[in-house]
Amino acid sequence: MTAATDYTLAELCIVAAAEAFRDDGEKLATGIGVVPRLAASLAMKTFNPDLMMTDSEAFMLSEPNPLGKRPDDFVQANESWMGFSRIFDNVWSRKRHAMLGPTQIDRFGQSNTSALGGSYQQPKVMMLGARGFPGNSISHRNSFFVPAHNTRVFIDGECDYVSSIGYNPARLPKGHSLDDVDIHRVITDLCVMDFGGPDHQLRILSLHPGVSADQVRENTGFELCIPEGIPVTPAPTEEQLQIIAGLDPHNQRAYQIKDNPPGVR
Repeated sequence: MTAATDYTLAELCIVAAAEAFRDDGEKLATGIGVVPRLAASLAMKTFNPDLMMTDSEAFMLSEPNPLGKRPDDFVQANESWMGFSRIFDNVWSRKRHAMLGPTQIDRFGQSNTSALGGSYQQPKVMMLGARGFPGNSISHRNSFFVPAHNTRVFIDGECDYVSSIGYNPARLPKGHSLDDVDIHRVITDLCVMDFGGPDHQLRILSLHPGVSADQVRENTGFELCIPEGIPVTPAPTEEQLQIIAGLDPHNQRAYQIKDNPPGVR
């Protein structure tokens, strides 16, 4: 497969995020947001055909739905029915992998999707809420996508409100251990990371083209694990770009990262 030379940063992130689902096998992929959803769909259509995906209502799909308005003659590829009871069976049995974008992430990998500043009873900013994230984060694999890597997201100190569990022994639910936490990948506009450093420290796995480790360090509010010889995030292939274009015919991906810059900076 030929590597592309003309691609956007959003397309690079989609391909990098798709890699998070590579070794999942038959798991339910839940991509929350345009880039995570396209990433899971790309993985399903290429290297992990066993990946499961729903139409976000009640059907399992054998082919991922494209984003946005579809032609009047579009028929989604329903394979089976999956109501809430079956969804929760997957969740509790660790047969799910969710990817979403928290507003804050701290050094433990704890995330915040709930509130910023003040007290929780009277925050400065109220957001989506924790929703099912507390249970999801202790029950199955999770990954994060961050479109703007900066110290407002990767904060110094603990999250203003902890919406999901991380590698923090002080906040583990009774009967659980750090082995139950699985924060698999963190994909940002600067790099790809995981929590595989010493004592579950956030670690750089690859740097996007034109980005240095110093840039990542300067935009992270806590200490990172920076290995020697960090590779460059692989460019999309022409085949992958064609698949992404088919999955996103209205080009919603162009609006997910500020100014939609080229993938090579």
